[in-house]
Amino acid sequence: LMLFLAPALLLGLWAQYRVKSNFARASQIPARLSGAAAARHILDQAGLQQVDIEQVPGQLSDHYDPRAKVLRLSPEVYSGRNLAAVGIAAHEAGHAVQDAQRYSALVVRNAAVPMAGIGSNIGLLLMALGFGMPKLMLVGMILFSAVVIFQLVNLPVEYDASARAKKLLVDRGIVSTEEMPYVRRVLSAAALTYVAATLQSVLTLLYYASHFSGSRDES
Repeated sequence: LMLFLAPALLLGLWAQYRVKSNFARASQIPARLSGAAAARHILDQAGLQQVDIEQVPGQLSDHYDPRAKVLRLSPEVYSGRNLAAVGIAAHEAGHAVQDAQRYSALVVRNAAVPMAGIGSNIGLLLMALGFGMPKLMLVGMILFSAVVIFQLVNLPVEYDASARAKKLLVDRGIVSTEEMPYVRRVLSAAALTYVAATLQSVLTLLYYASHFSGSRDES
């Protein structure tokens, strides 16, 4: 399995390296606002004053919670007054704008979250235990397919949030066009991590599907 997943794992490592290196580089460039202030400005301009912004522990643990309508930012993004911080914060604010506008791909992604959680745990376990038991493996594959669907839908959601962030940062005068390449590199590297995660889930399903097909041929 590890050999089968090698391309996705290598891409994931490369993406993580790019995220860290580009984030560190962009962190050296001062910004007009902190990450939290930039996100607040974007949300308010979009009429989303009801969306709160909270600081949460962790490194790059930033996310938007659509159920609580809260933007949660890591300390270095929340307080950071640099291009890396405002880029990440604007990306998460972009998710809040998507949610408010009922962006179709985000609606599908949010609906897929519960099944994806089951598929990533129980589905993966059943596939692993299903060698020699095709029916068990098939059930696991069906459950794990929810993870693949989630990842495939998640890609356009993340790319759209980044596109919104880049446009909003310039339109609101938070980042100049000359400074945007630094922000663009951070967001592009972050997007690559989602591509790697999607590839890994697809290859995992294909790996077990090939074994399932082989076991069917033998029976």
